[in-house]
Formats: sequence, C-alpha cells, structure tokens
Amino acid sequence: MFLFTKLPAAFFAGVRVREIDEQRCMVTVPYKWLSQNPFRSTYFACLSMAAEMSTGALAMAHLYKINPPVSMLVVKVESEYFKKATGRTSFVCEDGQLFDKAIEETIATGEARTVRTGSVGKNKEGEVVAEFFITWSLKAKSKK
Repeated sequence: MFLFTKLPAAFFAGVRVREIDEQRCMVTVPYKWLSQNPFRSTYFACLSMAAEMSTGALAMAHLYKINPPVSMLVVKVESEYFKKATGRTSFVCEDGQLFDKAIEETIATGEARTVRTGSVGKNKEGEVVAEFFITWSLKAKSKK
C-alpha cells in the first residue's frame, strides 16, 4: 500500500522492493507497457525510480523509529547506461553502512550529512544495464 499511496507512478510502472536487510536492498522494474519508451526498452525515468528506491528504502530502514527523527532528501542523481533494458531489471544498493555512519554523525552534530550511494541495475543474464549514484542529504530534526 505504501507504493500505491506515496509513489503511485512507481506502483503502476511495476517497481517493487524484492529484498531488503540492513546492508542491501534489491528493487526490480519490468519492461512493460507502462514502463516502456519508443525504442522498445525500459524508459530511463522508470530505471531511475527503481535505482532511487533501492537506495531510499535502505535509508528508510535505517531511519525507522530513530530518535530524534532524521529527514532525508535526494540532492543529486548521476547515471550511466550500458545496455538496453528489455526485460526485468534488478537494482541493488549495498550501502547500508554509509547510511549508518551519516545518521550517527547528523544526530551527534545536528548538521546535515550527505551520502553518495550506488545502485547497479542488471538484466536476468546478469549484465549491467545501468549504474546510478544517488546522493542523499540526511539531517537530524531539532529537539523541541
């Protein structure tokens, strides 16, 4: 229900979290009518949604019930494309430790921290389709 209510474009495009733990998150996006471009591959914006979600879901997992609360915001997106995405593409982010460190620092100092996270998208053959770097800003909310 989270995707449907908070990220409806990702929901209807078929973006789904498949695996998540403290260090790693895998998100998939299919090639289908709602995610296609005119060149018979997955539209770059849908690939970007899946890559961003693999990093953002991992950050949210680290922020769940943390006190004081920490806000998060994407401040930069970089991407490179290597192969046409013509089937299901799986994006994996393995940067859980980076989020832990940044969260600890922002809580200790009250100052914002940035985290540059990577997400690699592969097709079912294991070939790299695209690589994304999503930079997040994390900031502990002030105690009132």
